[in-house]
Parts: sequence; C-alpha cells; structure tokens
Amino acid sequence: MDQQRCQWPGEDALYRRYHDQEWGLPCRSDALMFEFLILEGAQAGLSWITILRRREQYRAAFAGFDVLRVSRFTDRDIERLMGDSGIIRHRAKICSAIENAQCFLRVQAEFGSFSDYLWGFVDGVPIVNCWSNAAEVPATTALSKRISDDMRGRGFRFFGPTICYAYLQSMGLVNDHLAGCFRRAECSAIAPSD
Repeated sequence: MDQQRCQWPGEDALYRRYHDQEWGLPCRSDALMFEFLILEGAQAGLSWITILRRREQYRAAFAGFDVLRVSRFTDRDIERLMGDSGIIRHRAKICSAIENAQCFLRVQAEFGSFSDYLWGFVDGVPIVNCWSNAAEVPATTALSKRISDDMRGRGFRFFGPTICYAYLQSMGLVNDHLAGCFRRAECSAIAPSD
C-alpha cells in the first residue's frame, strides 16, 4: 500500500522521490544550499519539475555546484551556458547564478557559513506548519519577504519572496508537509545537520 504524501508530486516518479527523500529535510550543508540557490533561481517563472528534470545537466554546467568555481565564471562561461540545451538558457538567470555565488561567498565570510546566516532567521529551529490541504499552503510569508529583502540587499538576484519561500521549504527551514503526509513527522524529527 502506498504511503500518504503531499499531493503536489502526483504520480511522477522523480517528483515523488524528491518529495520522499529531500524536500523539507532540515539542511545545514552550504554545498546543498548553494545548489538549491542556483536551481530555485532558474525555476523563477517555471514549474519546479522542469528544473528538477534538468538537475544533473545543471550540475555539469555549473561545475558540480562548486560555489568558488561558479563565482569565477567569466563572459566565456556565460556564452558556453547560453549554448547548453540541458539548462534554461536565460541570460539574466545565468548571470544571476554567478553573481549569487559571489554574494554567497561574502555571506559565508561574514557569518562563518551561509547556513548560519539563513538559520539565524528562525533561531536554528524549523517552522513546522500543519496544513490539511495544498490550498492552505502560502506562496509567500512575512518571513520569506524579510529574508528575500535582506538577501536582495546583499546583492542576490532572482530571489523574491515566492522563490525564497520555496527555498525555505526545500531546505527544511519550513516544514510544509501536509498533516497526513508520512514525511511531515520524519522531517520534524530530524535535527538540522550537515
């Protein structure tokens, strides 16, 4: 018998695997946080499954999501990426990924880690919501607006309040698994770690 889960993955196997193994799991890994910063920025205006299906192509195109290497990408790299059919070829999004890598490094230098910076907004403790159905889950919150504003003030791009909220959900700072979903309790029981 299939376990009860959130409705949004539907029947798609990749989407279900992402939901069941990653989404909402508290994360303190700067490497994974940077990976999702690139992926969430690429997702702006598109469906998440579109990006999830291209995740490995993004990994190859963006130096294994190595923040230092991406921060050093040049105009030549931008042109290479613009010719890569495995990713979303949107110049502003590509340029923002490079700029966001540079901002990410500055945050690490200031706070010791990007994780410490981000988790500081929730005092190190995930927010656990208890929604009954998908229609109740907000697209943005006061918290996502505050973090988005702070990050944009630090130079981050393609990180508005809606993208920020999706990022907080994916990184487990906010647990929005529905009340009946088997992952809700599992993610709540896991302390944020590397």
